[in-house]
Amino acid sequence: MRVGLMTREYPPNVYGGAGVHVEYLSREMAKLIEVEVHAWGKQEMDAGPLTVIGEEPWDAIASGTGEKFKAALEALSLNLLQMTSLGGVDVVHTHTWYVSMAGFWAKKLFGIPFVLTTHSLEPLRAWKAEQLGSGYAMSSWMERTAMLDADAIIAVSHGTRADILKVYPEVDPGKIHVIYNGIDLEEYQRTARTEALTRFGVDPDSPYVLFVGRITRQKGVTHLVEAIKYLPAGTQVVLCAGAPDTPEIAAEMRARVDEARIQNPNIFWVDQMVTKAEAIEFYSHAAVFCCPSVYEPFGIINLEAMACRAPVVASATGGILEVVVDGETGYLVPFEADPVTTFPAYPEQFSRDLAARITDLLEDTEKARRFGEAGRRRVEETFSWSAIASQTVALYHALQEAK
Repeated sequence: MRVGLMTREYPPNVYGGAGVHVEYLSREMAKLIEVEVHAWGKQEMDAGPLTVIGEEPWDAIASGTGEKFKAALEALSLNLLQMTSLGGVDVVHTHTWYVSMAGFWAKKLFGIPFVLTTHSLEPLRAWKAEQLGSGYAMSSWMERTAMLDADAIIAVSHGTRADILKVYPEVDPGKIHVIYNGIDLEEYQRTARTEALTRFGVDPDSPYVLFVGRITRQKGVTHLVEAIKYLPAGTQVVLCAGAPDTPEIAAEMRARVDEARIQNPNIFWVDQMVTKAEAIEFYSHAAVFCCPSVYEPFGIINLEAMACRAPVVASATGGILEVVVDGETGYLVPFEADPVTTFPAYPEQFSRDLAARITDLLEDTEKARRFGEAGRRRVEETFSWSAIASQTVALYHALQEAK
């Protein structure tokens, strides 16, 4: 069997959880079947059962339009281009709306089964209009069209499955399959190295609270920044936060951090996307890892922290509820979403609650240690990539047999 995996992100061009997912899933599935990855950007690799092919966006398609239109138009043009090279695969499997139409058209043209993994849902991310402008209408159309036509939909959590049925009630519940994200247990584990910490000015001998992620409304980093004033005085806070969605969000983040530093100068903002090795160092020595996301279908970042034995304080929302066990591997902070924006209905209270749970673990180091050890055990028992690859390949075989 040969599967065509469609993705916008693939190493070295990875900036989010979907890219991490495809990287490890493709590697594990290549031990079981032939895997052909089609990604954006300059890519070319042929390692036997794992082939990677890259395509550059056709800039001419976006000429004469505003920058916010560009991502959606590039996606549509690349989907048309990539679809034509899928005739030699047995199953096409897309990840995110950026490539979903390639799967849709490949199914129509070549008659091959079409699998779609949803890592988030456009109708639940209304703030994306700030990034995409009216291109958000196009991204939503592409996602909906593919979602309704896919032969099988993989939801990365049971919470995501429920969201799909709520947002797209026309979808047959029988074609939605829950297969979690995973973690490389050999790569993600505690390390004694501290070179990255000292290079960015962090004191490895003093406890610190850690955030790792993009600067986007979804990840809620500004709510953690707002919580800093409620933490014990002088607490080190490390924000590994880069790749802002828009210049406006970057400027807002800068202003909030500058304001927080007036009261607490021990805020270290690494305003770039850190490497895996750097992230593992930061996770390994964190007193607390905080995930203040306002929307998170799964939250692979929490797995990474737990694998490195960091206790987690996270929003009680979406797939996080299936990753972090409250009172065992960390704390889930109550989260009530505004029904229109999906942002916290009471942002000040949310920031206070984040700070209260973080403070509890900063002050009770034995509890923090227990949570960290329990987190490692949980990822070992439930979230290995080998198991996830096997479940995915089994789904491919079932679709082929049903043809």
